[in-house]
Amino acid sequence: MFGKDGIRDLHGWTHDSLDILLKHVSPMPAELLHTMLVGFGAPTVWKQLVHILEVEEGWVRGLEDKPLTHWRAEDFGTMAALLAGKQRVQHATQAYLESLSEAQLNTPLVKRPKAWAGELKSPAFILLHVVTHTFHHKGQVVAMLRTLGYPAPDTDMQRE
Repeated sequence: MFGKDGIRDLHGWTHDSLDILLKHVSPMPAELLHTMLVGFGAPTVWKQLVHILEVEEGWVRGLEDKPLTHWRAEDFGTMAALLAGKQRVQHATQAYLESLSEAQLNTPLVKRPKAWAGELKSPAFILLHVVTHTFHHKGQVVAMLRTLGYPAPDTDMQRE
């Protein structure tokens, strides 16, 4: 069983770590953020960042049985637009979490949402998946930044 307070904290720490990364890439030349690098699921730093946010929004909208949105990197052409999208997604996830009781958080879904992928799990499981997904792609961004000559600072949740 997972508690709302713990998931709320974990989600907040995840976004804090993502904020460090976004602050680091903010002054980078746009051409580097859009440089194609082979071997990564999303081939540019910018597309990785957009993907992180699109997936969080998608999973939460799925839990709410709302239609999925489709983000395109070109719809978030500036850091300001990306940060506004991030804030919207973060607040929507927090609002969804607050709408649940502890029991609802830990009870597997019984009705399949329209655009659901995979087996029905509890909202707690999906929200933890959102966190691990973010860290997976944040790690890819860090590797990409090293390749581009812009090594990132420590973006772990536990930092020195």
